[in-house]
Amino acid sequence: MPGCGENPGISMLPDNHSPIGTPEPGTSSRGLVSIILATYNESENIGDMISAIFTSVPDPVEIIIVDDNSPDQTWKIAANTRDPRVKVIRRVKTRGLASAINRGIIESQGNLIGWMDADMCHPPTLLLSMLELLKTHDVVIGSRYVRGGKDDRAPSRVLTSRLINRMASLVLGHGILDYDSGFILMHRDVLDAVSLTPSGYGAYFIEFIYACCRKGLKVIEIPFTFTERVKGVSKSNVNLFQFGIAGLGYIARILKTRFARLD
Repeated sequence: MPGCGENPGISMLPDNHSPIGTPEPGTSSRGLVSIILATYNESENIGDMISAIFTSVPDPVEIIIVDDNSPDQTWKIAANTRDPRVKVIRRVKTRGLASAINRGIIESQGNLIGWMDADMCHPPTLLLSMLELLKTHDVVIGSRYVRGGKDDRAPSRVLTSRLINRMASLVLGHGILDYDSGFILMHRDVLDAVSLTPSGYGAYFIEFIYACCRKGLKVIEIPFTFTERVKGVSKSNVNLFQFGIAGLGYIARILKTRFARLD
């Protein structure tokens, strides 16, 4: 599970570096965990997703659902769970994945925070293992491309993703193999060191992880199998023209990220 140039059990950072927000030995167990779900037309999945997160992550945990006014009323189904641990934000005029995640971060209260897809393609069962790794790391990424991981989608989608990640890995480095995973848990204090750019679909994640690595944070990838959704329609299905435009956008943003100045 390499990350930021490190191998399991081998630290490439100074000996005095410790994960941000790591409790001192002998202190109480972890605090509130905030999981953010950005949704649009996920009425067939949202109930199962909420249940799976609560089953996988022991309390205290909260789920923040940021919905872009789904025509299928995903926001209403989520609100009808009437669980105080579920917070639903319905955005009527604003749109976009990265901005939805950023809104969820603002609304969240946990000292451990993360986000994932709401279509069950990111397995909630992995969350507990990710939480364990936060005892020794600042950021944990669910990864398709480290040893043990797998991208089990249609060949065209796998090829597209692998090309993007291959380029990101070559240009940006730091040993990250799944730069646009979108499946992450971290200490909240990470956000004091690295800002999330609230624009774009997948490239925002590339920028964020690269900035974490450049800031010297301890980032690790943990394998999982990424599958096609069983219910609902993917928002990332595009035609050939859209694919070309999106690909150029990724390339431009990767190059921009490489030479951007960090705060």
